[in-house]
Amino acid sequence: MSETTRPNASGLGVTERITVNLTPKAADGLRRLQERTGWSKTDLINRAVLGYEFIESHLSDGYDLLIREPKSGEIEVIRILLRS
Repeated sequence: MSETTRPNASGLGVTERITVNLTPKAADGLRRLQERTGWSKTDLINRAVLGYEFIESHLSDGYDLLIREPKSGEIEVIRILLRS
């Protein structure tokens, strides 16, 4: 992974440019997300990092991650490996 930083277009902060090598499965998932959402790769990756950080911080604090099926109301606990 390579990284550079530069001011963003608004001049209000610094953006960080990185190069990431995606696995074929991750690249395919990114492509499918682009098709469904119409968002750019940059937007999707930014949202993914922020979403994962939110989930990881709550799981580290002892919270459970739950998903509910809207029709039946069935609730499942989602398990994510945080650290190896």
